[in-house]
Amino acid sequence: MVYPSYYNGPVSYYARLIREKEIILEQYENYTKQTYRNRCLVMGPNGILPLVIPVLRRKGEKTLVKDVRIDYDAPWNRIHWKSLEAGYASSPFFEFMKDELYHCYSRQFRYLVDLNMALVEKTLHLLGMKIPVDLSASFSVPGKNDPGSCIHPKKDPRIYDPAFRPVRYHQVFADRLGFRSNLSILDLLFNEGPGAAVILAGSL
Repeated sequence: MVYPSYYNGPVSYYARLIREKEIILEQYENYTKQTYRNRCLVMGPNGILPLVIPVLRRKGEKTLVKDVRIDYDAPWNRIHWKSLEAGYASSPFFEFMKDELYHCYSRQFRYLVDLNMALVEKTLHLLGMKIPVDLSASFSVPGKNDPGSCIHPKKDPRIYDPAFRPVRYHQVFADRLGFRSNLSILDLLFNEGPGAAVILAGSL
């Protein structure tokens, strides 16, 4: 199956990825705004925090995912990293994983799809998964179970993704804010470390 290219995608996305022998990320579809392609949801001291990557593309024109460039006029990468530190510095596994992830935030990727691919490879490595990741060579018509149609920040997974069964796990601020399901894979990794893969396996 071909998967949309997501930025630190949610748990429901990775619950599918870990079941694949090879992962192909779609780069020839038209870019769609307000999706997980350039945003992820993490936990902060005051609740769920969306981290959004600013992108460059021509307004009013369709742009292929492979051609969407990242806008560095504002230091979004430093802002995102500071937000991750604020939200997860006290989590059990942030210290063990931060150096590997910081590499993706310290360099400037020109294209969004390249950053997303690098982060998919890095997070799979941190999950202990050796699954090759590549970009699509042409556009694939979405099938009946296309992940892009059900995994969306504005769609309730209880309705649009009934196959996903969120498993509760430790979260830093759960004592104050309660458990929040289907956040970015980073939330699961920082809180559960090596146990994250087991939780993913039980989520679908």
